[in-house]
Amino acid sequence: MKAHCLFYQSTLIASILLVASCGGDTLTQTEQEPDPVVVDIPIVFVKRALPLDEDGNILSRDLTQTSDFVPGAALFMKARASASAPEINITDRAFLDAELSAEEQAEMELLYDVKDLDVSPDGDRVIFAMRAPEIEDADDDEQPTWNIWEYDLPNDTLRRVITSDIAAESGQDIAPAYLPDGRIVFSSTRQRANQAILLDEGKPQYIALEERLREPASVLHVMDSDGTDITQISFNQSHDYDPTVLNNGKILFSRWDQAAGSKGIHFYQMNPDGSELEVVYGRHSHDPQLQGAEAGDDQPDIQFLTPRETSDGTILTALRAFGQDTIGGNFVNIDINGFSDINQPLATNAGGQGEAQVSALFDNVEVDGSLSLGGYFQSLYPLSDGSGRLLFTWSQCRVFDPDQEVDTSSNTDEATRRVLPCTEELIARDDIEATRPLFSLWIFDPVENTQRTLAVPQEGIAYTEVVAMEPGTVPANAQTPEQFVPELVADNLGIMHIRSVYDFAGEDVSALGIAALSDPQQVTSDQRPARFLRIVKAVSIPDDDVRDFDGSAFGRSRNQLMREVIGYVPVEPDGSAKFQVPAQVPLAISVLDSNGRRIGERHQNWLQVGAGEVRTCNGCHTNESNAVHGRLGGELDSINLGAAVNGNPFPNTNPLLFADMGETMAETATRINGVPYPQPDISFEDIWTDPALRTPQANFEYAYADLMTALPITQSCAVNWTPVCRITLNFPDHIQPLFELDRRQFEADGVTLIEDQTCVSCHSPTDSDDQVQVPVAQLDLRSDPSNDENQQTVAYRELLFPDNEQEIVEGALVDRLVVVTDADGNIVFERDEDGELILDGEGNPIPVTQTVRVNNSLSPNGANASGQFLSLFMNGSSHAGWLSPAELKLISEWLDLGAQYYNNPFDAPAN
Repeated sequence: MKAHCLFYQSTLIASILLVASCGGDTLTQTEQEPDPVVVDIPIVFVKRALPLDEDGNILSRDLTQTSDFVPGAALFMKARASASAPEINITDRAFLDAELSAEEQAEMELLYDVKDLDVSPDGDRVIFAMRAPEIEDADDDEQPTWNIWEYDLPNDTLRRVITSDIAAESGQDIAPAYLPDGRIVFSSTRQRANQAILLDEGKPQYIALEERLREPASVLHVMDSDGTDITQISFNQSHDYDPTVLNNGKILFSRWDQAAGSKGIHFYQMNPDGSELEVVYGRHSHDPQLQGAEAGDDQPDIQFLTPRETSDGTILTALRAFGQDTIGGNFVNIDINGFSDINQPLATNAGGQGEAQVSALFDNVEVDGSLSLGGYFQSLYPLSDGSGRLLFTWSQCRVFDPDQEVDTSSNTDEATRRVLPCTEELIARDDIEATRPLFSLWIFDPVENTQRTLAVPQEGIAYTEVVAMEPGTVPANAQTPEQFVPELVADNLGIMHIRSVYDFAGEDVSALGIAALSDPQQVTSDQRPARFLRIVKAVSIPDDDVRDFDGSAFGRSRNQLMREVIGYVPVEPDGSAKFQVPAQVPLAISVLDSNGRRIGERHQNWLQVGAGEVRTCNGCHTNESNAVHGRLGGELDSINLGAAVNGNPFPNTNPLLFADMGETMAETATRINGVPYPQPDISFEDIWTDPALRTPQANFEYAYADLMTALPITQSCAVNWTPVCRITLNFPDHIQPLFELDRRQFEADGVTLIEDQTCVSCHSPTDSDDQVQVPVAQLDLRSDPSNDENQQTVAYRELLFPDNEQEIVEGALVDRLVVVTDADGNIVFERDEDGELILDGEGNPIPVTQTVRVNNSLSPNGANASGQFLSLFMNGSSHAGWLSPAELKLISEWLDLGAQYYNNPFDAPAN
């Protein structure tokens, strides 16, 4: 829990005369005259001490630290949206001692925090996140958490939504929003469903960290209006927050995509039950130059936050940057119905009609930390009365007069320095210095093109959020998946259907085309590139209080953290696949070749399927492609049109598998044979070849039962594979034993040795007579602790890390040294600091030597990136037959996951 010290200033500014540029027009800002037009609705807003650190510098909220506590805020109300209406504090009452007198209460300094406002559709209630004051001398785990609170305007009542103290303090609850049925969606670290899944998997229940491993992941939950029946609905491994309910009933929210590295914060949407999760906007729009910034180095990427639907269907969006040292940013209106990125229209918007995003108010607001002519926004709220008016909190760009003489020998009070509004000429000067921001409440009228202050700005005080207590559009009832199988709900299962893994953004990337691949007379199964799918699950990482383990457990690359395998399913000849998956679990999919090795990139985004949901996607995508992917109704049409007619088999296929028009081969197979659940073994059966036309391909299987070392599955799962079973691959438990397995081959007498194929018999520094030897191929596969990292074996380091070539010198195994030569082939000699040659005892110059690098033979990028090692076991190669197909599959799947040292934090040794 992070708390920040704050310092306060309370000097009042009686009036303000400002002029700001707005898209080239002059936008007039008035003094505090009697209101000519009063917006006769209550407004609720957050007013706070300007957040400063111990050195007096502005303290901005970290977009990745959702539970940061910045005390000094309170929630206020004005009965009317006018400057003359008094400000009424509506949250102090939550923390005031009722037994104190009014005078004593007025003297109390209540340092709590408030954020994330949302108004009920009837305009009577406002819901928000609030955190109680710090408890002096209490440990972090004893401090208050963020809670969801609600203020009822007609009854002037304030309540914490979750009444139980124990339940309320069980997680950090933020960013609430009202659902159409009266329930509340919010972001929380509770992770209710995820903890239940951990228990099913045989792990203890705990709150998982986000993928940077710095704080608990905050994801979406829903609860009843009385705080009961809390249910987790999103399963990202980093933060999901800022939910808003669209008029169609879907939940739009900001997701921090951080699988295998941060990809930024952008918009996703889902149904309130967690089904139909899809990326909506911004995945490829973080580049600041796409957002209008000038070309330059070290400009922070732009993130998309606090979405809110406007009356025209666009999404009012805050643009912020990671690590910015200013408060506030810009707001834009985004057309999510026409675009998936700033330069990428949806398939339904061919030609890209309209603009993906436009400035919501001013078009000269910077979000890169530089001085912004258009000032800085903290929040915008569109009134729903059809007037187009906007409530907003805004600070003008202000600088100290650079021409004022300041006595630098003394601590000049900033209050005595002249303040000027920013101009292009001023901000271009090198000696310019920004003042602290002055955020206040404003209302913009597009008819008059004016903005009017609703609160007198105060130095040291910031108005940071504002909403109007007015009735709005009541969103539609919660949507349900387009395809739904109610029988799967009780088992918490869903179904995934991929129309073709050869479909990349509407393009057939297969060499022969799916029409040929689908025809067994043209292409046999062993000629098809994609044969199986591997379903991968994220492993939740606990904090050190739950399990403190060394970072070496992640292995060569921490990028993939830890992963488990749900199982394997076949890919049909047309590239389609249809299979069951566990619901409410973060999943990724890899496409495999006939050896069970991943082809193409890793899937670096987390999928989820709701219970009973049937999720169909057209195909695959690459990380670099900007094409629309995973957006229901927004992608190009599938390349796989399916069966041409009803009742006939696909061309030249088994007549028992008769298709319905439009079906993929996977749909046909599963309609007749049932939808499979992924299995731990890779198994192939040629069901498509028509025996009357040609002999079907031979069946094969890579089965764990064929292993002679420890299985990466439990004994119960080896007997009965269920949706709670997992394949967990740990190098010391499952890969290292392969190298030490006795592989000696004997004559029929069982005594006479034919050949010793035990890996460590050759790949070790001593031979069978305990004499020193150079490990064959400079590869040492022993299980001894490595000198480079004693938490990992010698074999792991030798396989995954570069090493030095060794040789035997005077009976000892040492690093081989070679003489260094220059570009002309001349020997380089050692010299002292003056450039003079250094001589040995016999007066001869000493050559400079260096070690000889030996590259690692395995790569955490996957099995097909580790051909130097695995190719040795192919037919016709030096080690052909030395490892069984099951063993090679085991190594391949471990490499494809990321070559982690451990894939279960509770298997790793505790510190």
